[in-house]
Amino acid sequence: MGVLSPQYGSLVPSSQQQTLVSNYLNFANGGGNDFAQQYLPEIYEAEVERYGNRTLSGFLRMVGAEMPMMSDQVVWSEQNRLHISYDNVSCQVVGGAQIGNRLTIPVTAATIRNVIFTNMTVVIMDPADPSFTVKAIVTQSGAQDGLAAGLFDVIPYTRANVNTTANIKTGLKVFVYGSEFEKGSTLDNTSGQSIEPQLSVFSNKPIIIRNRYAVSGSDTAQIGWVEVAGEDGTSGYLWYLKAEGETRMRFEDYLEMAMIEGELANAAQAGVIAGSALLNFPAAAVAPAGTIGTEGLFAAINNGGNVLSGYAGSLQDFDAILENLDSQGAIEENMLFLDRQTELLFDNMLAQQNSYGAGGTSYGVFENSEDMALNLGFSGFRRGSYDFYKTSWKYLNDASTRGGSTNFVSGDNVDGVLVPAGTSTVYDQLLGTNIRRPFLHVRYRASQADDRRMKSWLTGSVGGASTSALDAMEVNFLSERCLCTQARNNFVMFVA
Repeated sequence: MGVLSPQYGSLVPSSQQQTLVSNYLNFANGGGNDFAQQYLPEIYEAEVERYGNRTLSGFLRMVGAEMPMMSDQVVWSEQNRLHISYDNVSCQVVGGAQIGNRLTIPVTAATIRNVIFTNMTVVIMDPADPSFTVKAIVTQSGAQDGLAAGLFDVIPYTRANVNTTANIKTGLKVFVYGSEFEKGSTLDNTSGQSIEPQLSVFSNKPIIIRNRYAVSGSDTAQIGWVEVAGEDGTSGYLWYLKAEGETRMRFEDYLEMAMIEGELANAAQAGVIAGSALLNFPAAAVAPAGTIGTEGLFAAINNGGNVLSGYAGSLQDFDAILENLDSQGAIEENMLFLDRQTELLFDNMLAQQNSYGAGGTSYGVFENSEDMALNLGFSGFRRGSYDFYKTSWKYLNDASTRGGSTNFVSGDNVDGVLVPAGTSTVYDQLLGTNIRRPFLHVRYRASQADDRRMKSWLTGSVGGASTSALDAMEVNFLSERCLCTQARNNFVMFVA
């Protein structure tokens, strides 16, 4: 005969709120009066923000802007240098009267032309030998004088030959500083030819970024409230759409991260990606280089910007950056976005410049006093003719992206970027005029029919959506955008 457990009469309600073995109701499987489980668990409604503000976006909002576009590609032109200069010039030894006076420009048919003409005066320098500087006048140059395209002959003003040895001198720098003609001379087709400006043309293409969050109809009926403090500054209670809110924040971070990390596939990899059966890209035959992927900030700086490796935090290292900026656009105001380690290197470098006071500690210079905590964090400084504004870039510090891991390893390769402030003047191919735009800005696809800057819509049959027979609610996110990094020669990237 079966035994009923607990037996009738073994549970006796108490007239008072007392924890007795006789009035305990056990809802656990297996039966029995488990006294240890008589209480409900103590539940905290509020979430614990163990990682603080988890969003990473905000960098592009600080330094750039967002503007619509209607095409599959954005193209812009940038001015080249005004004056004529060539690097990596070699001085040949050809014998005769011109021994050691024939120079060779490393001409390539597509990118470099010889625009040094007869009667121009030039300075010839050897970067490896500061004492070597020769000033000369050009006697014949290029095909118009019967020479090869990249050759020109000179006669120095103060010495017999440019190269006084029997060896080829290489790595020379040559720039034009003027010209000299005799009285009553005329210009012919071999001297003083007109020089047409050559624009550097850059382009980028937008990518489509998508994400989705889904919740079934059954889960929407199981209501649970959680008190949250959102990264956007809002706080309160969320129902089952808390995960949707985090999906949206994650997607907004992706919009910026894709513009920073984006890469254009080369010809070989574009074909591989397009040929994948799992990806819905065009066929490999119509997917050449530049049609898959997009050029992000890091890729743009690597392809025409300035990359400083192994910055050690010394003033000499930083002055080398200034010398390089002088050779580029010399933009006065710049912003430094750094990881924590590099930011502290800058703070230490600046603090060492004022070592007065007791024990080498500065008071007053940093608006500190001997009775208050010393502040050695610098938000801005001026060196030479440049102003710099320094801030910590969370993207380079966060452990889930390029930041340190649990064993405190420093960031992966990129330690920071220097971004010029202000705007640049570029020629817009669509408008046909020069326009001023921030050096760093985002272009997104938009028209009167559809704005794809940041789209979101509901599908399914739950939560107000009535678009399909799916017993769920799907929240869809989409954006189509690309980054324009203009005047990239003024950007500096710090790498480990």
